[in-house]
Amino acid sequence: MAAEVANNQAVSVPTEENAVTEKKVEDVEAAVKDADASAPAKAGENETAENAGDSAAAPAKVVQPKLTVHKADFEKDVIYLYQFSRTPFLPSISPYCLKVETWLRLAGLKYENVDHKMKFRSKKGQLPFIELNGEEIADSAIIIRELSVKFEKDLNAGLTQEQRNIAHATISMIENHLVWILFYWRTKNPDLLIKGYKVNLQHALGCRLPNSILNFFFRFTYGRKWFQGCKKVKAQGIGVHKPEEIEEFGKHDLKVLSDILADKPFYFGDEPTNLDVVSFAVLSQFTFISKDVNFPLRDYITEHCPNLIGHVSRIKERCFPDWDEICSKLDLNAHLPKPEPEIKEGKEAETEKKAEQENNESDKIEKEIEKDKVEEKEKENIEENKEKEEAK
Repeated sequence: MAAEVANNQAVSVPTEENAVTEKKVEDVEAAVKDADASAPAKAGENETAENAGDSAAAPAKVVQPKLTVHKADFEKDVIYLYQFSRTPFLPSISPYCLKVETWLRLAGLKYENVDHKMKFRSKKGQLPFIELNGEEIADSAIIIRELSVKFEKDLNAGLTQEQRNIAHATISMIENHLVWILFYWRTKNPDLLIKGYKVNLQHALGCRLPNSILNFFFRFTYGRKWFQGCKKVKAQGIGVHKPEEIEEFGKHDLKVLSDILADKPFYFGDEPTNLDVVSFAVLSQFTFISKDVNFPLRDYITEHCPNLIGHVSRIKERCFPDWDEICSKLDLNAHLPKPEPEIKEGKEAETEKKAEQENNESDKIEKEIEKDKVEEKEKENIEENKEKEEAK
């Protein structure tokens, strides 16, 4: 997992201008056909008509641009979000993916998570990315900026210029420093990453291999020096320091956030802004992790920054009322209404009912057999004990 990069090339889509151009082409082609049909059959006149046809050059055929998105049957103005799979502790172990989904929910925009089993990446090679009306937009910051403009949903609209500057600087600290401390801990403790968030790799990857094998390969590769994540952590600068120094860096960042928040419900008052979204997406990675795992920065937040715990809880309750359902069922689209189950009629319904009854009867028989075995075993034990007592 690595920090995102900027600038994405948008995919061109068909426009009304292209449609008008194509209509003009069809009109010109029809006129040429009419002229050919009315031409005389004589050789000399044919030659004259041919020359006249050459003088008017045939228009170039307009080629419609091809859509290069994964969701070809998209619905207009619906945002299709590509991110990591769910975990039993939080909706996403990627701060950037959780950031985008939290913002979408706060903004009240219609979106749908695409269950791609982590097979797809943006043209920049990253997650998350979205597809909107046949266009791909990558990088969480750019996604939020583009959607804010298109749908007129600016969470920072009520901020003064000074507050915007503070928000920008604080977000830079969180995403360019604090989050790398989190990534460092993960690359050094891949086994704790899996255990702490109870990551189900088989579910996340849509793979048939047992989790024991997948976990082994994950632990073997994720923490190696040649692994891309390790290289990026070192290249960023955090990875060259001692573990105790990195921990102190993290504690200092958390103390700064705690001081800025103070006793306010959100960083700039009663309503959440983009800073609250970014802070929640990163701090939840520290707080929603199994207590069975040793994670010093989680313990530091709990003991010294209780207001940050409260802030995370407020955003969670406001944006994710379905949190428990998401984490228990690992449902990417718990926020969307589910279609009613089909009511089957006729022979198909009778067949299913009969099969269900047979299964129930089979289960009943197996339970009775198991019960008989247990009783028989108990009788044998009783008789064996009696024989031992008599022998004494």
